[in-house]
Amino acid sequence: MPASPEALGFSSERLARIDAHLARTYLDTGKLPFAQVLVARGGEIAHASVQGRMDEARDIPMRSDGVVRIYSMTKPLTSVLFMMLVEEGKAALDDPVAKFIPEWAGLGVYAGGFLASFRTTPPARPMQIVDLLRHTSGLTYGFQEQTNVDAAYRREKIGEIAVSGTLDGMIEALARMPLEFSPGERWNYSVSTDVLGYLIGRIEGRPFDEVLKTRLIDPLGMVDTGFHVPPDKRDRFAACYALDGKGRRVLQDDPRESPYLQPPTFVSGGGGLVSTASDYLKFCQMLLNGGALGGVRFLSPKTIALMTSNHLPGGRDLTQMSISRFSEAAYAGVGFGLGVSVTVDPARTLIAGTPGEYAWGGAASTAFFIDPKEELIVIFLTQLLPSNAYPIRRELRTLVYAAMTESRL
Repeated sequence: MPASPEALGFSSERLARIDAHLARTYLDTGKLPFAQVLVARGGEIAHASVQGRMDEARDIPMRSDGVVRIYSMTKPLTSVLFMMLVEEGKAALDDPVAKFIPEWAGLGVYAGGFLASFRTTPPARPMQIVDLLRHTSGLTYGFQEQTNVDAAYRREKIGEIAVSGTLDGMIEALARMPLEFSPGERWNYSVSTDVLGYLIGRIEGRPFDEVLKTRLIDPLGMVDTGFHVPPDKRDRFAACYALDGKGRRVLQDDPRESPYLQPPTFVSGGGGLVSTASDYLKFCQMLLNGGALGGVRFLSPKTIALMTSNHLPGGRDLTQMSISRFSEAAYAGVGFGLGVSVTVDPARTLIAGTPGEYAWGGAASTAFFIDPKEELIVIFLTQLLPSNAYPIRRELRTLVYAAMTESRL
């Protein structure tokens, strides 16, 4: 049961505004199918709410243990797992990626052409592991739809979760693709975290999903988190919706016929997991605790501090570094760490917050943020593509901080 909000430094009346706003603005208007919110502080739940329907066609209400596609909220888990290997001396952040993927040693930077006629120039320096973690690798996503390299990713179906393929196949295809830019020079949301998943499997000598389950998911007690929904959990699996070309919300993935009902051939460390609010809270609490939960140490506090520092060259923010048409973060005043965005200057974001707050979200409008100084965790779940359809995350931050009556700074 949630603790008393007042005991945790919140106003009950102001926390209630969150649910009222979501109902009035998004549920009553039909913009969202459901909304689930968790607010925790100091290891205790201050506010938990569930509204709406997880499956509108079958008139099934959303439930607190509903299973959803978290898409890119998978990335922080993969990044944490990789940093566990770094702590064990199995890799270093400045290692060239070609040390583990020799067939990438000759990757060049795009200079013209398309597919078989691609022309490239040598990069200023080799791609490093840190570039994968902070999305400065020169890789991309096909859905960026800005360049010939993006188009080639779409043609080759690189990094597309819903199609057949394998991690090995993705790595082979990427060996034939040029980089968008020389590593470290720009920021571009990309398949970089999928590559990290491949590297984890290669370093550990067993499948990435097995390593993630045995080393992170199971020890954290994330009992409903995985790369597919098993039969005994299908009644809790939510439908996913999307906006069509006319801005209407339509069914995108029926939970009774979803590809997520079967184990995938392409195991995506960048976006493949399903999870629940309570499961993801355990992961967030481990991060907030400095790398430990339930007596198990996953990372050291120093490594968590390193991951949640801004790693963009020169201390810049995403407005100065990004060429990405789409990502899961607002840009102004926001930098990027190792697997998460990092608030550098709340004044530039124009949202109440704290320097050092870190966050990320998923394509179906899910999101989380953690404020270490305020001992705060916020998780929001729904299922609507794309995630930039509505300014929910911005509004949620404002409403949560507005409900705070006691700062721990």
